[in-house]
Amino acid sequence: MEMKQILAGMVTSMLVASTVMAATKAKESDYYTITEVPVPEGVVLEAVGIELMPDKTLAVCSRRGDIYTIKNAWETPAKETVWTPFAQGLHEPIGLSYYDGYLWTAQRCEVTRMKDVTGDGRADVFDSMSSDWGINGDYHEYAFGSRHDKDGNMWLVMCLTGSGGAKSDFRGWCLRVSKDGKMIPTTSGIRSPGGIGNNINGDMFYCDNQGLWNGSSCLKHLKVGSFQGNPSGNIYYDLTDAIGKRPADPVSDSRIEIERKRIPEFVPPAIILTHGKLGKSSSGIEPDSSKGNFGPFAGQLLVLDQGFSNITRCDLEVVNGVYQGAAIPFLSGFGSGSVSVRMSPDGALFVGGTERGWGSKGPHSFRLERANWTGKLPFEIFTMRLSKKGWKLTFTKEIDPASVADVTKMLMTSHTYIYKSGYGSPEVDKSEPVIQSVTIGQDGKSIDLVVDGRVKGNVHVLHLPALTSKDGELLLHDSVHYTLNEFR
Repeated sequence: MEMKQILAGMVTSMLVASTVMAATKAKESDYYTITEVPVPEGVVLEAVGIELMPDKTLAVCSRRGDIYTIKNAWETPAKETVWTPFAQGLHEPIGLSYYDGYLWTAQRCEVTRMKDVTGDGRADVFDSMSSDWGINGDYHEYAFGSRHDKDGNMWLVMCLTGSGGAKSDFRGWCLRVSKDGKMIPTTSGIRSPGGIGNNINGDMFYCDNQGLWNGSSCLKHLKVGSFQGNPSGNIYYDLTDAIGKRPADPVSDSRIEIERKRIPEFVPPAIILTHGKLGKSSSGIEPDSSKGNFGPFAGQLLVLDQGFSNITRCDLEVVNGVYQGAAIPFLSGFGSGSVSVRMSPDGALFVGGTERGWGSKGPHSFRLERANWTGKLPFEIFTMRLSKKGWKLTFTKEIDPASVADVTKMLMTSHTYIYKSGYGSPEVDKSEPVIQSVTIGQDGKSIDLVVDGRVKGNVHVLHLPALTSKDGELLLHDSVHYTLNEFR
């Protein structure tokens, strides 16, 4: 680096530091509380699925095979909860869905629907709806189930065998199970899911974890007939004609942007969750469907991370028919490795966690918690949307024009990952796009950035450490990570 660049960086750092000292910095806990839902002594609740029952009872499934219903989980402060074992002895159920009068779950071996017909709070009816996939006892052959879509399908994402191979039918695939039990092969290319769910528009997404063919954990759109990037499970195209021919195999040590030109079925990650910064093991997915009861982010997608015990807020958009968008830090400090999530209409966000031997920032082996908005408005980046010449950002409050007048107080970097058959990747192809100008919108709550040097296929990370609101607040979270798959 040349000396003049070093000096310029030092001057910028001092200017930012002086601005930060003059402004106020809030804490996440000023805006969102996290309350532990008490678990009875003797119950080991590695909560990997959460659902809301019609009578405002919470249903929670544990990785260890139990499903409980819980009353009083909404109480603040925490009140004594009433737990009833709804079902026990299941085979690692992950995901719950209340549909058509039944509680459905995805076990490793089948999709099951259950019902209490005697009124004692325990399931009496267990219907095996589908088991049309393979299982061989490997520890990693998890099956994650979604809530039902508008057509009555439960979507499943199937982990590979041992996280790297496909030794049982349809491992590495997304499957749908219809309300009458038909299994429908849907997409291929999956590696190691951590969660599955829909966005506010009903499109289905899943989180895949860093590993083989995944440089970083990411949020992926489950477009029917698509290839998601890991070719291990593509051997099972011989078992179905539901979604067409087998896609071409990707070339290792390439880039996603290059390989998607070769493979028409390849749908790139909608959002790459920068490894080690936003998390390390992405998991549960939930749209903010509270219509404002959970704060100002209604309609956005909340994505959990098991390793970091946190939530990232994702602002998605569709450009040229492809999902992409911004990932913004949101809420941290959960007590275990966050995996399952469910939001109630009144804005209670339930989060279940397990350490599972993988480790997590949350220190406990398991936890069930509830996050609530305090009613106080945080100063946050609300959206980051692509424009012809850069991006438009909106904020939750009016901004101080003086804090954005100097573009040297803003920094953008970009990077991508090696697309390869080996495990993970360092950040590569790094660059520093230049912010040429910034224009404040007439509403006072938005800015338009003209940026030179944007890179298709890269994650663009924007830092705004000196930006303040009109009333002198610094951003609660001053960085945003935008995955650029398509230009306008």
